[in-house]
Amino acid sequence: MMAMFRSFVSAAQLRQHHHQHQQQNGAAAAAPGESLESQFSCPICLEVYHKPVSIASCAHTFCGECLQPCLQVTSPLCPLCRMPFDPKKVDKSSSIEKQLSSYKAPCRGCSKKVTLMKMRTHISSCPKVQEQMANCPKFVPVVPTAQPIPSNLPNRSTFACPFCGARNLDQQELVKHCMENHRNDPNKVVCPVCSSMPWGDPSYKSSNFLQHLLHRHKFSYDTFVDYSIDEEAALQAALALSLAEN
Repeated sequence: MMAMFRSFVSAAQLRQHHHQHQQQNGAAAAAPGESLESQFSCPICLEVYHKPVSIASCAHTFCGECLQPCLQVTSPLCPLCRMPFDPKKVDKSSSIEKQLSSYKAPCRGCSKKVTLMKMRTHISSCPKVQEQMANCPKFVPVVPTAQPIPSNLPNRSTFACPFCGARNLDQQELVKHCMENHRNDPNKVVCPVCSSMPWGDPSYKSSNFLQHLLHRHKFSYDTFVDYSIDEEAALQAALALSLAEN
């Protein structure tokens, strides 16, 4: 899956760099199978650029308004390549604006040639385009099913505490519950998170469940972990308590 995602991003980057290379060299001819309009379309709204801006670090171009939400966060990422960028280094793309004023493309509805700069305005009032849009399939909400939902299906979003049986705990709530109520419980229990997975063994009992959570499922509950506790010391204390009980 990760390899597929990387190949998709690489392909998108390659297309965008190809477009920019053509734009920078004043190439009006579109790539094979690609319209001139699509060459100068924003990757976010998929319409012809409106007040285009370019990110300095990766050179990707977007409509100024489309990129605005990305500039409101602390550490913005390019919407196309996901690379971090400095929001202060986003500049108006004068070269692309000049090309938008120079190049003409046929309207997708009436085929009249219009400068790319005026394409948005033309399309909004073109009867042919409006007719095409009116004939598009309408969104139809999914009709709620009348079939009963099976009650024996496992809910992989919530779990029961393996110590006391408290139910409907999501993974973070499970960790918080166990840390607050079962920190010194020496019992060996089955991890409900692991056993809910297709590969999980519902009969395998962790020798120290809390330590299992800390090391196996650490990514999702940092908020609840008291990092002032020495984990190794806590493990040794739990093992000593377990041996004393036996």
